[in-house]
Amino acid sequence: MNHFFTRLTAFALLSALAVSCSKDVDQAPVPTAAPAVGSDVTATRDSNLALGNPSGAVADATNSPNNYLLTKTQYVMSYCRDKGKPNWVSWHLSSAWTGTTARQDNFSTDTSLPSTWYRASGSSYTGSGFDRGHNCPSADRNASVADNSATFLMSNMMPQSANNNQRTWAGLETYCRTLSDAGNELYIICGSYGVGGTGVNGYATTIASGNITVPSNCWKVVVVLPNGTGDVSRISSSTRVIAINTPNNQTLATTWGTYRTTVDAIEAATGYDIMSAVSSTLQAVLEARVDAGATN
Repeated sequence: MNHFFTRLTAFALLSALAVSCSKDVDQAPVPTAAPAVGSDVTATRDSNLALGNPSGAVADATNSPNNYLLTKTQYVMSYCRDKGKPNWVSWHLSSAWTGTTARQDNFSTDTSLPSTWYRASGSSYTGSGFDRGHNCPSADRNASVADNSATFLMSNMMPQSANNNQRTWAGLETYCRTLSDAGNELYIICGSYGVGGTGVNGYATTIASGNITVPSNCWKVVVVLPNGTGDVSRISSSTRVIAINTPNNQTLATTWGTYRTTVDAIEAATGYDIMSAVSSTLQAVLEARVDAGATN
């Protein structure tokens, strides 16, 4: 009898221990996976000037009218009073900036420029033979009416040949949004330099009664990263950097990849330090490389 009760007591203790262990397992926290780098979950609106200020532009209309820093929520630029167009425009692109807002097509004067300066209107390019070429594209800023309308300010335009604007540049712009939709964020800087281009009406050096200079070249630099945080610190020697330099005329090929070059070459032509926020060691590697990645 004593043996029977001993065995029964032991069995009860073992059962209680098993239940206790089972509860411990059930109550243990289940690890949650961290958001994957590159997923749209992490897409944010980041600084439009994260890569640096290429020309050291300052918001001083009196002392720096031709390298005037103009800051919008949607982009940042260096504006040139005497040329009536930007020297360069810089912006961040991720899926957080894009949406379904219709293209506004409301080209308008940028009244934030000093009132004593020539300020282009929506009709300033009429009859010139050149497109009102966006620097920061409309479709990169279509999450709201306000965002899209900002891209139609005339301070964001440059006189661009139709084939350049509508074919070559349009192709690269579409490709950039393809990368963004795939879970990447891009830092884009573009601009123009030189004097004299060829539009549908032929060669010209200026339009709008001499108030707007027609550039000879249009350039763009694109730095591609998977969505994430601490963007500049994540740039490495393997980061993809796309640079193109196109003549501003009607002979351009449809494929933007034809015009790939190095950041170094663009810097040599413009005098800018395009990725100044990146370490000089990395700049030396990335800026000397011609991109050989996909084009669509």
